[in-house]
Amino acid sequence: MIRVAVVDDEPLVRTGLQVILESAEDINVVLACGGAGAVASIRSHDVDVLLLDIRMPVVDGMSVLRHVVGAAAAPAVAMLTSFGLEEHVDEALRAGAAGFLMKNSSPEQLVAAVRTLAAGGRVLAPEATGPVISGYLAAEPDSEAARRVGLLSERELQVLAELGTGRSNRDIADRLHLAHGTVKDHVSSILAKLGGLNRVQAAVVADRARLLRPRRAGS
Repeated sequence: MIRVAVVDDEPLVRTGLQVILESAEDINVVLACGGAGAVASIRSHDVDVLLLDIRMPVVDGMSVLRHVVGAAAAPAVAMLTSFGLEEHVDEALRAGAAGFLMKNSSPEQLVAAVRTLAAGGRVLAPEATGPVISGYLAAEPDSEAARRVGLLSERELQVLAELGTGRSNRDIADRLHLAHGTVKDHVSSILAKLGGLNRVQAAVVADRARLLRPRRAGS
């Protein structure tokens, strides 16, 4: 079972997330609480994944995040928000968050995200892709991005360009008319060739290498 903690100051949100997550047979919400006392409560439970509201009136999510990720056997943390992301994305990821999720994500997206986090992956709402790329632009020179991308095959470049827009493996497979397993293999190869990056960092490299270009209307 994947043990999940939900920290949000709105009881209705906590209850809704718990109901959605526990509809999956492999997920158990072991803790649902507000920001006050959240750090102590999390440490008293065995938690694999923490869904953490980034804006709370008593104890804000960033404060909880910094205390939790510094502890032994820390859970994977995804920040929850229904607000604009720009001012928080970079800060949270640098502090140790494994991703960003919108509170209005579909039940299927939430369940899939928790499974990804529990498996050691990262999740990023499409709304956060732009701010993440912008936040890393200054740190990655064009020449270095071009060097990394030069290691990829033509098909891997196509997959990376789609990955850079925030699309899932399933969506990439549909767009490129490939098997889902084939795309999964390509993504693993891409991340390894780029230096052991995660999907978010790979999207940054794609942008710096000019693989992400505006699409014409209707395309």
